[in-house]
Amino acid sequence: MSRGPREGFRPAFRQWRGGRPFWGGLLLALGGAEVLLTLKASLDVILHVGMQGLAGYLLPAVMLLCGVLILFNPAQRLFYSVIGVLVSLGTWLTSNLGGFFVGLLLGVVGSCLTFGWLPDQEPRVSHRQRRSQARSAKAAPAAPSGQP
Repeated sequence: MSRGPREGFRPAFRQWRGGRPFWGGLLLALGGAEVLLTLKASLDVILHVGMQGLAGYLLPAVMLLCGVLILFNPAQRLFYSVIGVLVSLGTWLTSNLGGFFVGLLLGVVGSCLTFGWLPDQEPRVSHRQRRSQARSAKAAPAAPSGQP
């Protein structure tokens, strides 16, 4: 039995992903997970202990939570992205220099991508497509003007 052109998991996932700031939320969540994992590193690996109390675990958990909320509640993406970038910058002080800069950078880039995402935006036309459209418009013969 053959499937139609829009059936299956991949097209459904692509459509779901297109309606939300997927990459921004994913990067923010990965940054939070990375910072949480570096908190469990051995003392030989840890560069900056910082406040290993509640804030050391709370800020990366909030990063992870904001990333997941961006994926599943894109209507509130602006609030989550502002909180995400502030919390990501806060991990510099509390969590091994922001997870050895990797989690910090993932969080900031993901938050910025989310903040800049615009829903219902027309897809961009590539330079190649614009050039081919211009060539086809030039190559089309001019219509007669109606004068003899």
